[in-house]
Amino acid sequence: MVGLIMWPDRRLLDLFGIEFPIVLGPMAGVMDFELVVAVSEAGGLGSLPCAMLNADKAREQAGQIRSRTRKPFNFNFFCHRPPAPDNAREASWRDRLEPYYLELGLDPNAPTNVAVRSPFDDALCSMVEEVQPAVASFHFGLPAPELLKRVKAAGCKVISSATTADEARWLEDHGVDAVIAQGNEAGGHRGIFLSDDISTQAGTLALVPQVVDAVKVPVIAAGGIADARGIAAAFMLGAAAVQIGTAYMHCPESKISAMHRKALAEAKDNSTVLTNVMTGRPARGIVNRIIREQGPIGEVPAFPNSANALAPLRAAAEKAGSGDFSPLWSGQAAALGRSMPAGELTRKLAADAQARLREFAA
Repeated sequence: MVGLIMWPDRRLLDLFGIEFPIVLGPMAGVMDFELVVAVSEAGGLGSLPCAMLNADKAREQAGQIRSRTRKPFNFNFFCHRPPAPDNAREASWRDRLEPYYLELGLDPNAPTNVAVRSPFDDALCSMVEEVQPAVASFHFGLPAPELLKRVKAAGCKVISSATTADEARWLEDHGVDAVIAQGNEAGGHRGIFLSDDISTQAGTLALVPQVVDAVKVPVIAAGGIADARGIAAAFMLGAAAVQIGTAYMHCPESKISAMHRKALAEAKDNSTVLTNVMTGRPARGIVNRIIREQGPIGEVPAFPNSANALAPLRAAAEKAGSGDFSPLWSGQAAALGRSMPAGELTRKLAADAQARLREFAA
């Protein structure tokens, strides 16, 4: 019934081959193929975050998706450059964390594992060429031109996040099929890549129309969108689709911890902050102890190495039922989320948004 009603802009529906202009925000570490399948089967575009997967693990996830749905889906990748070693900064960070180690009965001098946040490379590109997802999305810019050329040759539509109109123009100039306009309200890592100044980042309401005016490709609005009002507003601003992340973390298919789920359920509009403490790159999450006491923005190892020394603290605290050292990623609209199966949520968001749009058109 919902699909019979026309959307104001069908460009992304036709480009991706989907029924509803709703893209699942890829959220590394808190979801897998189950959430992807649920959203794609319901008519949206399911997105698998691959930043914490190697090529073999991503291939396995693709197999799970393909065995459960024939609908289009998206694979998402990070495009950061691995940081140069900085022993002094690493040592300073470990010194600041030492009291927490001692408090939890951990050895502050014990070696830690390296954080797994892999940038898009030849191995992941070969996996994409094999799997051929309908869409490949990127964060922190785009991969090297030769890799991007291979992705497009595999038949994938390419999208990436922009946090400014300048970034949107850059992405269009480098061949994307659509731009994700990521407002400051969005949860998780900022897609910022032409600058490192987060103090000037615009909110979704201001960003989307300026990006729409700056590029010819379709625009996907992201950040603070969690219900039909946000979807309808995004279309009124000129977007052709929305990307929704935090609202889907409330769903039973998400793999968030009990502490994270509780924090989301209790979140308010002022519960989140942009912080680099958790990973070394600015990201929006719910304020917890480590952010309060060491951040929100601090002198920490470059992305993703800040997470290395935090990992033992996180594991010990979570074992005791605490999220004091865990990345509780969330956008500013967490309180608008609702706990229901992801497929049901997708269909409800689409139906309610169309009702809103009909009201505007009346």
